[in-house]
Amino acid sequence: MTTTRRALFTGLVVGAALAVSACAPPSSTGTTTSSGSGAASSGGAVAAGSAKSAADLGGMDALVAAAKKEGALNIIAVPPDWANYGAIIDGFKAKYGLTVNSANPNGSSQDEVNAVNQLKGTDRAPDVLDIGMAVAWANTKLFAPYQVATWKDIPDSQKEATGLWFQDYGGYMSIGYDSAKVPAITSVQDLLKPEFKGKIALNGDPTKANAALNGVEMVSLANGGSLNDISKGVDFFGQLKKAGNFVPVQATTATVKNGTTPVVLDWDYLSAGHGKDVPTWKVFVPKEAVLGGYYAQAISAGAPHPAAARLWEEYLFSDEGQNLWLKGGARPVRMDAMAKANTIDATAAAALPKVEGSPVFLGEADGATVKAYVASNWAKAIG
Repeated sequence: MTTTRRALFTGLVVGAALAVSACAPPSSTGTTTSSGSGAASSGGAVAAGSAKSAADLGGMDALVAAAKKEGALNIIAVPPDWANYGAIIDGFKAKYGLTVNSANPNGSSQDEVNAVNQLKGTDRAPDVLDIGMAVAWANTKLFAPYQVATWKDIPDSQKEATGLWFQDYGGYMSIGYDSAKVPAITSVQDLLKPEFKGKIALNGDPTKANAALNGVEMVSLANGGSLNDISKGVDFFGQLKKAGNFVPVQATTATVKNGTTPVVLDWDYLSAGHGKDVPTWKVFVPKEAVLGGYYAQAISAGAPHPAAARLWEEYLFSDEGQNLWLKGGARPVRMDAMAKANTIDATAAAALPKVEGSPVFLGEADGATVKAYVASNWAKAIG
């Protein structure tokens, strides 16, 4: 489902998970009791904040014990209707009995980093981050290296070698639409038709939000642009605005449900979720612009609950966590490895949207280039 979130960019993916196929309530109440980033593990061998793997703490049992002693986990910018995060948080709480404090669920990746800096040294600071790649690349100094037990299943191109960040789930940029309100969409050019007047929206502001930025990039690719040339996408949205088709409002689950935004450019796994509220909702991925992307996990170096932060990552990258993302329509990073090991949810995998064409992904250099262009030109195009 579409929820405001994520600043800027996914990218750099050459792993096969996307190529071949590809929170509890938003907040929990209760007082957080922090052990601090220097808290010792149950085995006393390594402080939890310094542990680079569960083995450093004496194994998973010791990690679980240390996390339970801390009693809580602080997450941020994780809406429950994003990639099945509601079920993931419920599963984590049920399995380990920790309180999950969720801050600013509709925030962006940059909001997450800002919170790390602004709340440093307090028990309200984020323990973990789920962020777009541009923000991950630019802020590695804030992260603690950690390698989950299933580290080897994550393709090398989808993780920082020491574990400062590691990609978790992804999908393809798409055009979702209510087929009862607009004609069938078979190409990006269809969006210029008068039948779409006042109906097209993005999932956020592309100068801030990852999903929106990638929506503009998809349109650029469909109009002859490239991974480092988003100008044709910005120009196209200028045309949509001039025609009265583009409405510069935030598309959300509510706006889709009430019909305010019957056409939304967003990740396919979020868009597909609108079918629960709008039975006539369809999802289209243009074969000439198959733009994929992953988000990444990172542990804050100053996490007030360092053991809980590491346990959270172990859960997300376990078979259970990865299959929960898959049930939400997102392609988990361990998808290929789990398929080979027969631990994947085959029904959920078979339900993924079919995609034609060759996927492409924004890399670090491309991301910086298009980010700068959009920052300088977006307002002029749609002003």
